[in-house]
Amino acid sequence: MRVLTTAIAGVLIVEPERRGDARGFFSEVFKASALAAHGIVHGWEQDNHAFSSKKGVVRGLHFQAPPHAQAKLVRVTRGAVLDVAVDVRHGSPTYGAHVAIELSAENWRQLYAPAGMAHGYCTLSEDAEVLYKTSAEYAPEAEMGLLWNDPELGIAWPDCADPALLKDADRAWPKLRDLVSPFQ
Repeated sequence: MRVLTTAIAGVLIVEPERRGDARGFFSEVFKASALAAHGIVHGWEQDNHAFSSKKGVVRGLHFQAPPHAQAKLVRVTRGAVLDVAVDVRHGSPTYGAHVAIELSAENWRQLYAPAGMAHGYCTLSEDAEVLYKTSAEYAPEAEMGLLWNDPELGIAWPDCADPALLKDADRAWPKLRDLVSPFQ
């Protein structure tokens, strides 16, 4: 398992090894000891599985406030997405910066986003399935977000967000300049 750093401290790209033969393949997609060697130590609390049938579906940018803040380990098992993590840790040297990476069933990459990141994705294919671990359970009272297409963020979204495919709550999140971050 290779673990690569990104421009934002704590946001990592995880590349599990996939070994194949005539029968198919085998891959250790999660191994606590391998991730711990790179500082990723969590008692993962919840696994989520999301399916989007259409290309251009946006989910995000979401995060949870402390004490329910979540780290996420995200992967795609079918199709492809542009996965994005935005630093919302007030005082961080990369506050407002983002990492955007294509995750797909083909490239087998994963994105690790620590707590303090607004996270979201746009489907790049029909029939995209996203699986991700979270370090805390979903707590609706702690849910917060950031407007996915805030121009200040500078995210180069592909053809995303047909208005019919965007959840109303995701249209209403504040822009970065209006966000009162719970992360210091």
